[in-house]
Amino acid sequence: MATFFIKHITKYNYSANVIDGATLTRLHPINDDYQKVTSHLIGVTNNPFIETFYDFYNNRVGTFMITEPHNELNIISEIEVVTSPKLIPEDTVEKTAQWTELKRIRNTIDFIDFTAHKPFAGSQDIEDIILDLMLKTKSPFQAVLTLSEYVHNNFDYKPGVTNVKTPLEEAWELKAGVCQDFTNVLLRMIKMLGIPARYVSGYICPNDEITRGEGATHAWIEAYIPFYGWLGFDPTNNAIANENHVRLAIGRDYSDCSPVKGVFKGNVEAEMQVKVSVKTSKSDNSSNDIDKAIDAEKANSYKRSLAKIQKSESLKQNHQQQQQQQQ
Repeated sequence: MATFFIKHITKYNYSANVIDGATLTRLHPINDDYQKVTSHLIGVTNNPFIETFYDFYNNRVGTFMITEPHNELNIISEIEVVTSPKLIPEDTVEKTAQWTELKRIRNTIDFIDFTAHKPFAGSQDIEDIILDLMLKTKSPFQAVLTLSEYVHNNFDYKPGVTNVKTPLEEAWELKAGVCQDFTNVLLRMIKMLGIPARYVSGYICPNDEITRGEGATHAWIEAYIPFYGWLGFDPTNNAIANENHVRLAIGRDYSDCSPVKGVFKGNVEAEMQVKVSVKTSKSDNSSNDIDKAIDAEKANSYKRSLAKIQKSESLKQNHQQQQQQQQ
């Protein structure tokens, strides 16, 4: 078992006062046999009443409103959680029986949300990859491991070139991004293989083998392995998600798992900054330290935007050159 102390700060700054701010959060960690929440405190600017409910995917959701004028919104979530390792499938069930079981369940009510997908610009590429890697000759568990490794090895981890609104087509073309891009790509590949898969948001608790994704919320997938159940795979770190992954929410995609989203009244510019700190001891996880990290991140926002613009321009130039060569 492992115990983690997590502080997650979300800061919104508005260029002028806003009113009637309605916010929805998915910041309550999942509580189950492998993840026990010892304590959880949420503090919000102006101390509004936070009402909670469970959504369709059994995520605990918080909602609150701030009606009075305000030019900033701070949401501070502090979690103490104990995680336990999940046994890895022995993978001894005959492969044909597993694929037959997947075919049987994929359109049932419990799984259809996690198998449905629409074609996109990279669909044919993925079909070719599935054939080239001979994934149908492997067990579902080994096939998912292979695809997770493929994404990890063929996509560059580059913070700043994408954001949470970046479509799958752009991430596929860039072959670069961060955890949500790696997750979106692997999610689509697993579904196209015929295996139910779902998006997971949460936190990464780094160790010697897991190094990417700290300092913010993390994302990975869970795939349904026949005769075993749901198992997490982290393509960003090429790892099986286990006791070092703290789960917040699951869903079809990021929109079902977004940690914070909301609306307000006011014709203003808004900027959001997020910082996550994970510790293994109950030492001082001070807000001042995280504030400094957020300010440093804000100062570097121009560099991140510039890198994204340069990357996009490079892709456009390459595309134009290819078109000219074809003509």
